[in-house]
Amino acid sequence: MEIQGKIKMIDETKEYGSNGFRKREVVITTEEQYPQHIMVEFVQDKTDLLNNFQVGQNVKVSINLRGREWVNPQGETKYFNSIQGWRIENLQDAASGEVPPVPPMDAFEPVNELNADDHDDLPF
Repeated sequence: MEIQGKIKMIDETKEYGSNGFRKREVVITTEEQYPQHIMVEFVQDKTDLLNNFQVGQNVKVSINLRGREWVNPQGETKYFNSIQGWRIENLQDAASGEVPPVPPMDAFEPVNELNADDHDDLPF
């Protein structure tokens, strides 16, 4: 799955527990009629992917939905969902690279002496 939008916030990398679990969160604001602020977490070595991005950039984030079950001390079962990112791309660079530049007008030959017979050269 993918989410596209503008980076609203990038948090610092945080480390949890004694085993060195790392997590970094980013909020993406979608650009639609009712914009959504989607928090995506990057974990472990994927936290470094956010180093080259800044607030305000348009990005596409590849995500996985994660769910887990937890039983509290009272014996009640609770369910939690998270959105984990595993790739992030800058959309501004991708868009500018897809469309070739238009050559200047003086690069084209002018059309002279156009007559009706020149328009009927189709083979069908």
